[in-house]
Amino acid sequence: MSMKNPKKPSILLVEDDANLSMVLQDYLEMLNYEITLCRNGKEGLNAFRTGDFHMCILDIMMPVMDGFMLAEEIRKINDTIPIVFLTAKSLKEDRIKGFRLGCDDYISKPFSTEELSLRIQAILKRCMANYPAENFKEADKIYQLGQYHYDPKNMILRLGADEKILTRKENALLKLLVENKNQLLTREVALKSVWGDDDYFIGRSMDVFIAKLRKYLREDPEISITNVHGTGFKLEMK
Repeated sequence: MSMKNPKKPSILLVEDDANLSMVLQDYLEMLNYEITLCRNGKEGLNAFRTGDFHMCILDIMMPVMDGFMLAEEIRKINDTIPIVFLTAKSLKEDRIKGFRLGCDDYISKPFSTEELSLRIQAILKRCMANYPAENFKEADKIYQLGQYHYDPKNMILRLGADEKILTRKENALLKLLVENKNQLLTREVALKSVWGDDDYFIGRSMDVFIAKLRKYLREDPEISITNVHGTGFKLEMK
């Protein structure tokens, strides 16, 4: 069966939380994955039967058919495809049940999308040794930002001989801004992608990180991070 786009790993995402699923879909598509989003287990099973996927990311607590039942049905069709469970529970019994069903990993909510991205890359590389390496080159990409060189994999921002080692949060936020260069990055997407929540107090924390990134990039007057009417930010390059 031919894939929709052979250059992109294809992921089946089954999550009934509308806000979380939209944020995850947007974020994973920015990372160059092809996402099929379903809202419950029955929709997910129908999509799996008719689609061609490299990985499944399944919420556990869902209407119609929960994630465990869906994984069981998927395993009857394909016993090797990687399955990752998203769960609000951290019960040992749930984890044991999931691994007995043949899941490859568990991610407990709330989680950062950076953590999810790293786990997806690790699983795909481990399970798809024959998949072309160029599909993962985005993870190693070094960006040219005016006079700066930005290496997100190693969390380094360079200006000439000077290197700034970024924190994980600084790196995740800058990478989102870079991937949306000259476009609006909404506060909601940034907060949920980097912090896993859009709580008011976390929002105040994000403003501090934005100020730090502005400081790091201030040596190049052609680069600016602007506020957009209280709705988000924009990394602008002239």
